[in-house]
Amino acid sequence: MVSVASDLLEKIRQQFDSCPYPRIPLEQSPKDNPNLLYIHNLVTAYYLRNQKVTDTTGKVILDAGCGTGYKSLVLAEANPGAKIVGIDISAESVKLARQRLEFHGFENAEFYVLPIQELSKLDYQFDYINCDELLYLFSDSAVALRAMKAVLKPDGIIRSNLHSSLQRFPYFRAQKIFTMMGLMDENPDDLEIEIVLDTMKSLKENVDLKARAWNSNYESNNGKEPILMNYLFQGDKGYTVADMFAALKAAALEFICMVNWRQWDIRDLFKEPDNLPAFLGMSLPEISIEERLHLYELFQPIHRLLDFWCGHPNQPQTFLPFSEWTDYDWKGAKAYLHPQLKTDKFKERLISCIKQGKVFPISQYLSQVEQSVIIDSSMAICLLPLLDRSQSIISIVERWQQCRPVDPVTLHPIDQAEAFNLVKQILLNLESFDYLMLERQS
Repeated sequence: MVSVASDLLEKIRQQFDSCPYPRIPLEQSPKDNPNLLYIHNLVTAYYLRNQKVTDTTGKVILDAGCGTGYKSLVLAEANPGAKIVGIDISAESVKLARQRLEFHGFENAEFYVLPIQELSKLDYQFDYINCDELLYLFSDSAVALRAMKAVLKPDGIIRSNLHSSLQRFPYFRAQKIFTMMGLMDENPDDLEIEIVLDTMKSLKENVDLKARAWNSNYESNNGKEPILMNYLFQGDKGYTVADMFAALKAAALEFICMVNWRQWDIRDLFKEPDNLPAFLGMSLPEISIEERLHLYELFQPIHRLLDFWCGHPNQPQTFLPFSEWTDYDWKGAKAYLHPQLKTDKFKERLISCIKQGKVFPISQYLSQVEQSVIIDSSMAICLLPLLDRSQSIISIVERWQQCRPVDPVTLHPIDQAEAFNLVKQILLNLESFDYLMLERQS
């Protein structure tokens, strides 16, 4: 028994053959979107799991459900030297994906018309698998996860996601309405789209469905794709965090973390995060990651996707939390600038701010948090030597001490021990925002 019924699978294939997704112009490049590149860089997920930095050269990366290949292009840009393999059930989409990667000069890429259940036919083992906007189309998502696990290297990582049943509930209501109207009996096309448009535009503005699930932008010439993907999407389903963990358990995969993990902290929902209501304050430290995430989605179902990283279970965790590092650990450690910050624009602006003694708006170049992040010249000095290559913590301390030899208030010389502690705190702050990575030498 396959995980997607053959008739539904055919409808989905037809929908993407007639309306390949996403409809992003061939020439559009993700080079100027560091946040998107950050998510799709294997270095990011590998570091979060192992607190180690890996080289993407020679890695083999799968884009499962590649569509028209824009995410395949993102993966290629974000992972220099990696081989990109894309699969999709839509032949038209695969053709466009090949054209896209060729247009942007990536020759080390292959694309196949293939369902995810037949991945083993490729005779590849993958370091990283990107399965974006696909898993929720399976009647049993664990089947797809198991198929990916079977071709995943022992230390490989899978990124996938599911539609949130809580956040997308209004859209699922709309899909039921248009199914009742017969608009999903066959492959939806221009006629069905016009009927959706006419129906939604005709509703009063205060009707709940229109207020929660309609955007006036859908009425423009570019509205066809979002209408198809939100209101007439064959096989679309929603899941909860509990469903996500159940699928991972059924596939014998280990949860690593949410891709947008910073946006899932339940404490951020309260006026005083450090002074929670008594019951929550006592119980939160004791509950599991799954329960924390589920509580968050019940309080605040704002995430369209339950977007997560996972991998083979029981991978050895050899790293220590920073709070447990000794001075010996720190002195033997290395710092790395995140690869997505190694751009000419970043370097020029960083150097300019240091020379002029100005603050540096680092979140303009990479930010996984909502607030703006600005660093002073003391912090910027620590980043400067990392533009070329990784550095030992000791070498960063020595360089910083040359630039800041005296205390600006007392004018007393700053000794090495004081400089070491100051730089250590600077590096921890920068690491907490993902601007750099700290690797303890084992």
